[in-house]
Amino acid sequence: MARDLIEISEAAGVRYLHFASSWVQGAMRIRSPNALELSYTREMMAGLLLRESPWPREALLIGLGAGSQAKFLYHQLPATRITVVEIDPQVEIVARLHFNLPDDPRRLRVLIDDGAEHMLAGSSRYDCILVDGFDKNARAGVLDTLPFYQACRSRLSDSGLLAVNLLGRERGFQASAERIDAAFDGRALVFPSCDSGNAVAFAAAGDRVDLGFDELIARAHQCRKDTGLNLLPTIARLQIARRVADDRLHL
Repeated sequence: MARDLIEISEAAGVRYLHFASSWVQGAMRIRSPNALELSYTREMMAGLLLRESPWPREALLIGLGAGSQAKFLYHQLPATRITVVEIDPQVEIVARLHFNLPDDPRRLRVLIDDGAEHMLAGSSRYDCILVDGFDKNARAGVLDTLPFYQACRSRLSDSGLLAVNLLGRERGFQASAERIDAAFDGRALVFPSCDSGNAVAFAAAGDRVDLGFDELIARAHQCRKDTGLNLLPTIARLQIARRVADDRLHL
C-alpha cells in the first residue's frame, strides 16, 4: 500500500491517528494510554477467551496503527513475545512519539515490511495473528486475498488463531468473510459488527475450539479481573445474533 500523510487529532481526551482523511486508524485515551479505546480492538482480543492461559506465547500483528493492540499485549501479557509488521516507517515513528509504543525489542519487535510478503516468505509460527491493515480509503488490498489468508493459516501453531478486522458495513464484506472461511476449511466465524461498523473474523487452524456460553462468560470475568478487558458485551452480542450452534462456540 502507498504511504500516506499521517495526521494526529485530539478530542474529549482521546488522541486519534489518521492517514490524510477523517477515517480513524487508531486511538488512545490520554489518561489510559495502554487501554484499548476502540471497540473493535477489544474484540480482536477475544481469542483470550477461546484458548487457555498462558496464551499466546508468540503474537504477530499485521499493521501497527497507533499501537493499541501491541501495547495491550505488551503490558497485560508479559510472557507474550510480539512481532509487528508495518509497511510505513512513519507509522512506527508516530506510534512511538505520540502513542507511547514501548521500546523493548526483546519482547516487541517492529519490522518495516510488506505484511503479505512477510507472510508468504517466512516460516515462523505464531499462536495469534492479528490483521488490521488499511489505507486511507479503508482498503486492505492484498491483505484481503485467499493466498494471504492461506499463508496466515500455514504460519499458525497448533493453538493458533487468526483475527481479522473487517469493515462490516462496507461493500465486499461478505466476500472477505468467504475467503477466510475457504482458507480455513470452514473453521471461521465472523462476530457481529461493533457500533463502529467493524466486524472481527476469527479462524482456527489446529486445536479445536468448543466452548459453551457458561464457560465463555466465566473466562470473560477472569479476563476482566486479570487485564481490565471487558469482553462480556462480545459474548452477549454473539448470543443475541445466534452466531453459534447449540449454545456453543465451535471453530
